[in-house]
Amino acid sequence: MSMQGIIKNSVSMARHVLNQHIRPGDTVIDATCGRGKDTLYLARLVGKTGRVLAFDIQSLAVNSTYSLLREQGWLDVVFLIKDDHINMTDHISGIVPRACVFNLGYMPGGNHTITTKPHSTIRALKNSLDSLAVDGIVSLVFYTGHPGGKEEYEAVNSYVAGLSQSKFTVIKSEFINQINSPPGLILIHKISEG
Repeated sequence: MSMQGIIKNSVSMARHVLNQHIRPGDTVIDATCGRGKDTLYLARLVGKTGRVLAFDIQSLAVNSTYSLLREQGWLDVVFLIKDDHINMTDHISGIVPRACVFNLGYMPGGNHTITTKPHSTIRALKNSLDSLAVDGIVSLVFYTGHPGGKEEYEAVNSYVAGLSQSKFTVIKSEFINQINSPPGLILIHKISEG
């Protein structure tokens, strides 16, 4: 992949890292499945021996993801869960995921008033970090251009800035010369349990 392809946008950068990290047979989480593009991408990375747990609170999102996965032949490795990502630990008991992907904000083409919120995103992030395998990755693509987006980003940024550097490495990437509040990226690498 050329450097232009890597830094095209925050999703491309996140996928570049996930591509290097996720292996066939891994278990991963899509905390906000939306239209299913990230879920499908993750399914292809884990392959037929892996599994993806994909969450969303909206029936439209779960149905859209289901349709995409059925069309592409990946339903057998994905567990679609209609629930808030804040409740992910209720569904992943005994599972140690290698990666967790958050794409914050609202569902593309959906109701723009239904968005991820600071409180629930931080709780879901904490839950994902607690359950994540050592050497696991959490990817958060954040959006600040919609109502509430900047506040969510600031809350998440403050939370991850306080994570122990002996347990986590955190990096943030933002486009600083582009207009219209382009998405940014936060990557968290879990380096130890304690």
